[in-house]
Amino acid sequence: MTITDPTTEPHPPRSPDMSVTTAEPIPRVDRTPTEERAVPSLVRDTTIVLVRELRPTLRNPFSVIFSMVQPLFFLALFGPLLISVTGIGTAATLQSFVPGILVMSALFASSTTGANLLMEIQSGSHERMLVTPLSRPSLLMGRALKEIVPLVAQASLIVAVTIPFGFEFSLGGAVLGLVVLATFGVGLGALSYSLALAVKSEDWIFWSVQQTLLFPLLLLSGMLLPLEDGPGWLQTLSKVNPLTHIVDAERALFAGDLTDVVVLWGALAALGTAAVGLTVGIRSMQRATT
Repeated sequence: MTITDPTTEPHPPRSPDMSVTTAEPIPRVDRTPTEERAVPSLVRDTTIVLVRELRPTLRNPFSVIFSMVQPLFFLALFGPLLISVTGIGTAATLQSFVPGILVMSALFASSTTGANLLMEIQSGSHERMLVTPLSRPSLLMGRALKEIVPLVAQASLIVAVTIPFGFEFSLGGAVLGLVVLATFGVGLGALSYSLALAVKSEDWIFWSVQQTLLFPLLLLSGMLLPLEDGPGWLQTLSKVNPLTHIVDAERALFAGDLTDVVVLWGALAALGTAAVGLTVGIRSMQRATT
């Protein structure tokens, strides 16, 4: 009897139908969440936020008219006083005073826009916006661009009110003046939103900072009273105030002096304000937490 070791027994040959094929390994593709979904368009997201912010204004346009009460009070009460001080007549005084009032209106409106964001932060609406697929920069840019619509509407109404009293303007210069004013308003509005994001629920800090910075900028810009006869230190502070250059540019543009050098300085001041405001605002929005 022959004993065969099973461990050394040769394997029987495989039949053709028992052949084994080795499949190629499936390559693994690691996808990030950004690649798994379409990258959101900044323009589209900004438009969505812009439309959202404009809806309350479009539904209640009287809010724009009501916000004109303060500029109209300045025109009605401060204007006659300025006319008696300068002694150059109503029409000539309006040519200088009305562009300054337009800048003042933009200053007041844009610097207080952060209060709306404070209300959203305190109500929890802002937190819900942060967790949406909308990009963080669009949350700031859409809100800032929203300020253009009421700003242009207010400026148009103020000009219409003063025309019967002798105010004259160049149409082309006025359009360019509104562009400069809107650019400045976007930048200042973005800075206002940045301040609101910084203070969050401490709204008293927001108003304290806003009021502390508002009136020096207002008085040093020469939009209400000329500073040519003021002391030297006051004139020096006025020259480093970006609002001064914007006021001078608005006066030149509405008068039709498009080639005046003050127009260039005013445009640069508005662009600089917009660049700084959007840069600071976008960074603040990106760092915001829910």
